[in-house]
Amino acid sequence: MSRTRKLLSLPKTFKISLRTDGDGYIGRECPQEACKRYFKVAPGTGLTDVTTCRCPYCGHEAPSKAFFTRAQIEYAHSVVKNQVVGAFLDDMRSMKVGGGLSMRVRGQAPPVRGYSERDLETETVCHACTLRFAIYGVFGFCPDCGAHNNLGILDANLRMVAKMLSLAATVEADIGKSLVENALEDCVSAFDGWGRAVCAVFAAKAVNPDKVSKISFQNAKRAHEALKVQFGFDAEAVLGVDTISALHGAFQKRHLLAHRMGVVDADYLLQTNDATSQEGRRIRVGGPEVEKMAAGVRAWTEALNAHLASLS
Repeated sequence: MSRTRKLLSLPKTFKISLRTDGDGYIGRECPQEACKRYFKVAPGTGLTDVTTCRCPYCGHEAPSKAFFTRAQIEYAHSVVKNQVVGAFLDDMRSMKVGGGLSMRVRGQAPPVRGYSERDLETETVCHACTLRFAIYGVFGFCPDCGAHNNLGILDANLRMVAKMLSLAATVEADIGKSLVENALEDCVSAFDGWGRAVCAVFAAKAVNPDKVSKISFQNAKRAHEALKVQFGFDAEAVLGVDTISALHGAFQKRHLLAHRMGVVDADYLLQTNDATSQEGRRIRVGGPEVEKMAAGVRAWTEALNAHLASLS
């Protein structure tokens, strides 16, 4: 009796290649039982010598091989089973049995399981190491270097604000007015979303971590006071009283646009001491004012990020 011994010729260790999706991403899954969330990275971008990976959601760090997704693992197992069982069946079919006996072998190797990567909500490029990664939600840690993407996301929103202001100068007056007002509202919303994300990341460094999630960045003066209490960051000392005051006034205009159809009320006048506006009249917003506000917001975020990173 002889055999071709295909089974014995198989390697002791299988190397399984995982394919990227149509956008060049490959899936990853956090190994932490409390997280287990899915994200994607683009091979060939970011750090070249990375051996560990970080979850963009919870920040958990582990060897890169610990981040394979369940679908990828099932695919790899199916590849191995297909080759091993297929080789075994081939060996059985190739056997020559003496003495006039014959052996009929039935069956086939189990199929290789297919899998595909999922669609995610936000694609971003790490400002620190240039890794391309995709996540659910908006904000997250870079899986390669661990940097948080908050400034990158904010900058993307501020670029959109700048585009809206540029477009406003080229269209009819009423459309331009609407674009400028929308740009102001979008700038405040971007700042608020950024601030809440940063506070969540650095909550453990706050005086009272439980109160950090309640900080609103839609009111510049209240945000300034809360940050000073919780993190020891004095925005007025760093950026100047005039800058914070101007931001406060612009943010109050956003409040009128969002909640009062832009009509000035007594509270706005009390909050801002705006001598150019009258109660009952519609608030005026100019493109240069929004540009100045966006610059102030960017300066604030950069300074606060640096301050929080320096805390022990």
